[in-house]
Amino acid sequence: MTDMFVAMSRSLQAWAADVGLTKHVYKLGVATEDADAAVAALNESGFAGRADWKLVRKQSVEATDEPQVLARVGGREMAVDPVYYPQIKGGKGIFKVKIANVENHVLVRRALAGEQTRQPSIKPVDVADYLIRSAIG
Repeated sequence: MTDMFVAMSRSLQAWAADVGLTKHVYKLGVATEDADAAVAALNESGFAGRADWKLVRKQSVEATDEPQVLARVGGREMAVDPVYYPQIKGGKGIFKVKIANVENHVLVRRALAGEQTRQPSIKPVDVADYLIRSAIG
């Protein structure tokens, strides 16, 4: 089993908001061992020029290839191009997430579960769940 994980960096989110992307940028990745160790490795290597990565959510999945996962999510959300934004220093797997898509995802899941459907307040965990479910297919 491998771990699929979503991580966030507050400094990257602040930078993305400043340059007009959005503050909702997250790193989606696949770890062959443990997601916690993968996030620690992101911090040690200074992935995307940042060292404040935090694990938002992880989920054990069948062995999968990270390029396939990134391509699948890239069909729904915009991947931040490291060539266009040299500030992120070659960081692949960073996605600009549309909060409207996450809200729709949460509303549909609640409706299918028979829960009350009111306007959700979106948290990073909700975004992480949306990205992981999008990646799984």
